[in-house]
Amino acid sequence: MRLLFVVVLFVVIGCGPGENPSAGLVPAATVAASLTEVRPFEVHIPESVLDDLRTRLQRTRFPDEIVGADWDYGTNLAYQRELIEYWSNEFDWRAQEQLINELDHFKTNIDGLDIHFIHQRSPVEGATPLLISHGWPGSFLEFMKVIGPLTDPVAYGGNAEDAFHVIIPSIPGFGFSDKPSERGYGPAQMADIFAMLMARLGYDRYGAQGGDWGSIITQRIAAEHPDRVIGLHLNFVTVGPPQGVSDPEADIPTAELERMRERQAFWAPEQGYSAIQGTKPQTLGYALNDSPAGQAAWIIDKVHVLCDCPGGHEDKFTKDELLANITLYWVTETTTSASRIYFESRRTPGRGPTYIEVPTGAALFPNEIALPPRKWAEARYNIVRWTEMPRGGHFAALEEPDLYIEDVRAFFAGLR
Repeated sequence: MRLLFVVVLFVVIGCGPGENPSAGLVPAATVAASLTEVRPFEVHIPESVLDDLRTRLQRTRFPDEIVGADWDYGTNLAYQRELIEYWSNEFDWRAQEQLINELDHFKTNIDGLDIHFIHQRSPVEGATPLLISHGWPGSFLEFMKVIGPLTDPVAYGGNAEDAFHVIIPSIPGFGFSDKPSERGYGPAQMADIFAMLMARLGYDRYGAQGGDWGSIITQRIAAEHPDRVIGLHLNFVTVGPPQGVSDPEADIPTAELERMRERQAFWAPEQGYSAIQGTKPQTLGYALNDSPAGQAAWIIDKVHVLCDCPGGHEDKFTKDELLANITLYWVTETTTSASRIYFESRRTPGRGPTYIEVPTGAALFPNEIALPPRKWAEARYNIVRWTEMPRGGHFAALEEPDLYIEDVRAFFAGLR
């Protein structure tokens, strides 16, 4: 972990030729305090950036497509044309900004990076702090539907004792957080940053929740800070067979083994994006950072595959919801920096114990990437709640917010 040290007593600022430097000296204590300051943040993208986006969309050069391809070869051409037309002529980013800015956003500097986060405090005294971590190709926007019910359950027909203070950081390299400029920022380093964020906010004890990369990040926090994390809730459970067991499939229910193998077979041909982002994210970035249509197609392909949507992904997500997230990647120019988490995770050693003692809840949505047997999960985590959802996919909080909220509330109810 790269740490920041103040190695001088004063910093000279704003001194021109012939000026007395002492007039512009700031005490080192003031400089150090500014590095740890938590600053309010408001989202506002310059109009010039949005104008450039519209111009690029209008100049999109679409590829050809095999007759009857549907989605078999990747993002469907007819749908892509429809989406780009809507993005160019109907989508209103300013309306999205207004919704985003109804929440409480902040930034603070940790490890030399400005970290963006939502810190939505509950009106309920004694509410449980809850750190929620997103993944790729997601963002803090995944949780727009659940923040209100989690922070103010009474206003949504729930009970005050289920209230949370919600903290949702943008992973370094994603959204409005700074992009790491050095090698080595993998999930373990990001877990360090999030743990420091919670300490800076004054939360000594808190819950942690995550899916996708957020699952990997939050379980690292739980492993390394079991004295601080009261409970770990995951909607993405990644675990292999227990080590040192001669027959790891013994005593596993047949239905669980069949389900696991079905998911493995489903996912095997869908991992091309991960291989590219895990090996050559910079090469990919030249294309996606230059073409908003390319950025959209890259993300929409994964949304279409990973949602539990027999009638198509717009059964669950509106174009505005989809494009808000895609536009966020575009206007922040984070397609390359966000992809690097795949590269770094393959090269940054993991840390911490092999068994996570923190009480863990697993919410298994049927169209998730992986659905391991419960017995395997219990060899890795202290599983105290195991929920097999009736429907839903990879983007649980956005796709099935009611199921997500219900399970988070139920899990943490016995841990406060």
